[in-house]
Amino acid sequence: MNVLITGAGGFIGQSLAAALVTENKIASLILTDVVEPAAPDSATSMTRCVKADLTSQDSCDSLLTEDLTHVFLLHGIMSGAAEADLELGIKVNIDATRQVLDTLRRVNPRTKVIFTSTTAVYGPPPSPSFPLTEANAPSPGSSYGAQKLISETLLNDFSRRGLLDGRIVRLPTVIVRPGKPTGAASSFASGIFREPLNGQRSILPVSKDLSIWTCSTRTVVKNLIHARDIPAEKYEGGSRVVNLPGMTVSIHEMLAALKAVGGQEALDLVQEKRDAAIERIVESWPAKYDTSRAQKLGFAEDGTLEQTLQEYIENYGKKDP
Repeated sequence: MNVLITGAGGFIGQSLAAALVTENKIASLILTDVVEPAAPDSATSMTRCVKADLTSQDSCDSLLTEDLTHVFLLHGIMSGAAEADLELGIKVNIDATRQVLDTLRRVNPRTKVIFTSTTAVYGPPPSPSFPLTEANAPSPGSSYGAQKLISETLLNDFSRRGLLDGRIVRLPTVIVRPGKPTGAASSFASGIFREPLNGQRSILPVSKDLSIWTCSTRTVVKNLIHARDIPAEKYEGGSRVVNLPGMTVSIHEMLAALKAVGGQEALDLVQEKRDAAIERIVESWPAKYDTSRAQKLGFAEDGTLEQTLQEYIENYGKKDP
């Protein structure tokens, strides 16, 4: 396999790259982002890191060569940032994605393209207890969701026409993201764990009664690799879209998990400070899903919140407060 990961500088891209370099079937791995991404610690000469702007046709022509077999499209402007800057969101989330897909279908038809979309393509559900499936019509409540839906539709159509072999996975909110807060409206979902576990204060910008659909990093990476390996004929009904497994958790439950793992001293570092803009975006995301299709296709279920936090500590360490 000759693999390219876009948006490889992000934590999911880095985690995916670290998993792929351990596979014997990988002949070459290219990691690209707007800033040159780091290579995994276990990387060999088969791994190449490239700084590239995917809105540039020259960059696409250089990267998207006929020997590629698999492309993971992870690049994007996140939810809060895409809402704040419409033009940038369109440029990166739609224009760059279309340019990649158009180049691939011209240079190397039938390339397997694993596209990370989002459950933000849905608007608010009919009721909070209503579990959504892939059959429910998307009605995005944010520019980010709308932009991802446009790219989903394009890749799905290219797959229908036999131009590319797409696998579209709608990710839950992934926790716990290492590093600094991002432009995602859901950034707080990692921040209320990450900062307190490192002895730092964190802001909670939404109501504790809010529930969100989440998944751990390890499970998401496992499912991205699984999406790569599913035979095309297994996708029934003409759609390549799959809502990945996750779990519905309330902010109350998240804080309880933080206390269970980090103690009261960690919990005390979370400060409530409501942000209407963030709350409005996150409230538009459904929190319950029927993932029967994902289960039928063999995607992995997630573990408990406490397990997710222990995995974060194991992967990234924990400083003493």
